[in-house]
Amino acid sequence: MKIGGGATGVAAKKRQRIGSSNRLSSTVAVIDSSRSDENLDECSHKPSALRRTASHSHLPISSRGAFNDSASADTVLRLYVDCPFDDDDAESISAVDSLDQSDVQIYLHSDVLRRCEYFETLLSERWLNESKDTGGDSGSASKMHRFSLGVPDTPRSIDDHITVLQLLYTDDYSATIDSVSTALSLLEVALKLIFEECIKACVRFLEAVPWTEEEEKRVFSLIPLLRDEESKDLLARVAPIKHDSSEDMLRGLIRAALHNHTNMAFVKAFVAKLLRDFSSKELARRVLDRVFEMSLKVVKESLEEYSSPDFRCDHNDPEAIQRLNLHTAMTNGRHLLWLVERMIELRVADTAVKEWSNQVSFTADLQRAFRDDAWRNYVPGLPAVVLRCTCKLANAVSTGTILADRQVRMKLVKHWLPVLIACKDNVSPMMPNHKALYLELEETFLRIISTLPLSDAQELLQQCLSFSTRNVEDCPHLISAFTTWFRRANRSHEQKDLGARKQFGDWAD
Repeated sequence: MKIGGGATGVAAKKRQRIGSSNRLSSTVAVIDSSRSDENLDECSHKPSALRRTASHSHLPISSRGAFNDSASADTVLRLYVDCPFDDDDAESISAVDSLDQSDVQIYLHSDVLRRCEYFETLLSERWLNESKDTGGDSGSASKMHRFSLGVPDTPRSIDDHITVLQLLYTDDYSATIDSVSTALSLLEVALKLIFEECIKACVRFLEAVPWTEEEEKRVFSLIPLLRDEESKDLLARVAPIKHDSSEDMLRGLIRAALHNHTNMAFVKAFVAKLLRDFSSKELARRVLDRVFEMSLKVVKESLEEYSSPDFRCDHNDPEAIQRLNLHTAMTNGRHLLWLVERMIELRVADTAVKEWSNQVSFTADLQRAFRDDAWRNYVPGLPAVVLRCTCKLANAVSTGTILADRQVRMKLVKHWLPVLIACKDNVSPMMPNHKALYLELEETFLRIISTLPLSDAQELLQQCLSFSTRNVEDCPHLISAFTTWFRRANRSHEQKDLGARKQFGDWAD
């Protein structure tokens, strides 16, 4: 490349990092070893694109002088703020040069600078010879090497470059890198200059300390410029390894709230808030459906074993096993109730309603269990827990919170109505809260029955006669349900008669 004798600047190629196509901003390098300090006529030269190698030799720190020691330095580095302006606009150039810390000249040593691959390339024999061929003095080996390095027009950019250059002389990384902000700023410069030891020190600091949200964004933007082995710990911190990590985390939180904490009330309240604020309703639905299915399975298996006629023949201590089964059913029944409340709150209980409406064998086991006396001594609250689950799901269906198909609504009442009746007949004495629960579930079932075809409603209403009491005025919900059914049934007959008369009239005409 032919270089003119005037002050000409050519942008260096962006530095390429292994494993990434991203590159840092270009850097202008100007070399001249034949001019004096007082009269510097800069010749431009563009180093070829640099690639970080797998390792870089640790060169010794200069023994000839300290940082910015003009007496011993063999290299002068000019740092200047690289801001755009017109080349012919002398006033603009003068204004930029007059800014504080916008143009700095530093005295350095080439053997120290070689610790950065960027300067290693500029100082290489091939590069210096190329510079001589384009107009340099062949006898200038003892002269000063002169480089100019443009830095971004951002706050503390020149300060950060100076700090990295000072680290070439001291290696005092622990004293210098004392905050995430500092580590990120120095890392950007170290990546541009390919200063490996500084890169490692910055990455090590970032791996070990917390970040703010803004700092995390900066870390994420720099990860593509790091090698895989350098970035893997940072990347694992900001990006999930598995696509379903959020689902695993949410499922683990729910299970921990249900099973692993003695102070469950506060933990459940916290997880409930997380679910309310969760960004993906569909993901929350999947997790809640799965945990609901597992808890229901445990309750069903416990009641099935408790109610099995072969139970006493299969165990040496059937009473202890019965007690364990009942306690297991009670504990997981409470979990079910909490899950149902969360699903209804999030309006994702569709699958739970369908599952609850298909429990033929489970409801049969419950009826057998409630006709026995053993549960009264061990888990007297079990009927209320089971009926509260049913009541909440049925209420959601009757109010339209959950839009269930006709078959689902019909089976929900058909299979759980006998459980309600068994509880009313066998749970005594009747507690006030139980009485309110029974009445609420009765009214809810009757509302659902009113949504069914007359034939289905007729079958189910006949099973609701147990809702009546000695005082007819105490069961207005039952009276209203039958009144509605008969009104609709009579209207149906009237419509049939009207249709038959209309057809006969049309035929006669």
